[in-house]
Amino acid sequence: MQSAATALGGKDKIQSVKTLIIEGAGENGNIGQNVTPEAPLTTWKVEGFRQTRDFQNKRMRTEQVRTAQFPFALSTLAKQSRSLDGNVAWDTTSEGSSSRLTDQAAADRQLELLQNPVAIVRTALDPTTKVTNFRKKGNQELIDLATAAGQILTLRIDSGTGLPASVSSVTDQPNLGDVALEMSFTDYQDVDGLKLPMHLTTKLDQWMLSDIRVSKYTVNGDAKDLAASSALKAELPAPANPPIEVTVEKVAPGIWWLAGAGNHHSVAFEFADHLTLFELPESEARAKAVIDKAHSLSFGKPLTEVVISHHHFDHSAGLRVAVAEGLTIITQRGNVAFFKDLVARKHTVVPDGLARNFAAPPMKIKAVDDELVLKDSAMELDLYKVQDNSHSDTLLMGFVPAEHILVQADLYDSGWQKFPWADNLVKNVEMRKHKVEKDVPIHGNIETWDEVLKTMRAKNQEK
Repeated sequence: MQSAATALGGKDKIQSVKTLIIEGAGENGNIGQNVTPEAPLTTWKVEGFRQTRDFQNKRMRTEQVRTAQFPFALSTLAKQSRSLDGNVAWDTTSEGSSSRLTDQAAADRQLELLQNPVAIVRTALDPTTKVTNFRKKGNQELIDLATAAGQILTLRIDSGTGLPASVSSVTDQPNLGDVALEMSFTDYQDVDGLKLPMHLTTKLDQWMLSDIRVSKYTVNGDAKDLAASSALKAELPAPANPPIEVTVEKVAPGIWWLAGAGNHHSVAFEFADHLTLFELPESEARAKAVIDKAHSLSFGKPLTEVVISHHHFDHSAGLRVAVAEGLTIITQRGNVAFFKDLVARKHTVVPDGLARNFAAPPMKIKAVDDELVLKDSAMELDLYKVQDNSHSDTLLMGFVPAEHILVQADLYDSGWQKFPWADNLVKNVEMRKHKVEKDVPIHGNIETWDEVLKTMRAKNQEK
């Protein structure tokens, strides 16, 4: 570690760094939103990247402007501002409003504050940090660090240069469970007596979260005011598990729309001897609340299966809950291998319901190639693969012939700013020869098919 400090510019030099301002540009990965589970992530172009680190006061702010490099229904440009002051974390909207985030968000950003060569070497040299498990792997030396605050990290040092190559930690991602979060440092250059990396890459397991080319460093520059306001400090952290509201609207005999706060919904179908759900989205907590609500609709009939429309993380968030409940998963075949992997992954950092349920039955999954008809004497739900969709190539939609009801996810939402998949939606409805009268969506509001077509035409003509 003394050698690493020397390689960076010397122990005294790195200890004298009070603030570090990093400017640059690059891209962000759109985690959990690739076209297929195996495809590379879609990306955001990042401009105006500016990250200010105040090591003395344990403060940090990251600001950037992102532009979507993929079809998107909302604004393709987003200004972001993420801040930390000790144990207070908050985001600031483009309109200037801020609200305090969860304690877990603050802990994640405290860990992020250490993901910098200067910060991590200073931490390693701190007498209160436990430095253990020195080992070599190829041309790198690895050391595990345990900070006084309980943070566990692994530092990799290049054996040839003595410079930090990366710092990583094990964290939780709700869909993926235990994941390695790693920031890599390359292309070191001389900056004001220090060696600093001009290329910063952050990965979550194999997925790229951020790839930034640094254009400028400012050492001990004016960090401006990174402190949380007194109002934010007085504000209670956002609850880690807010109460979940699930409302019920009967849309046809044996069909209920399970909505509530937020914009992720589910649909329940009553068959002769069981219930089927279409979608368990957003989070583990919402999925469990939807399942509980569905049980109250069945008049003693068991809930036996759930259709998961596609693999995107907000739509597959309830997968592990469904498996823990013993439900059969129905999804497009392209999702099957990925879903099996999600179910098999470890969740030890933040154990979920499946991780805690040692008696959970094996996963039951039914694959849909192009179409699958679920039908008995009481209900018919036809499932179809959405063809030629640029958002997801593993997407299912549903149709109820008796009621002329379409159930779709991520194809149309009346609240969108534009409709990049309008033509694709109409094409798929016409290809299946559906006579749709009502759209019951996973996002948005229930509308007639005429209202859907009118809204899509009007907004796309505006663009």
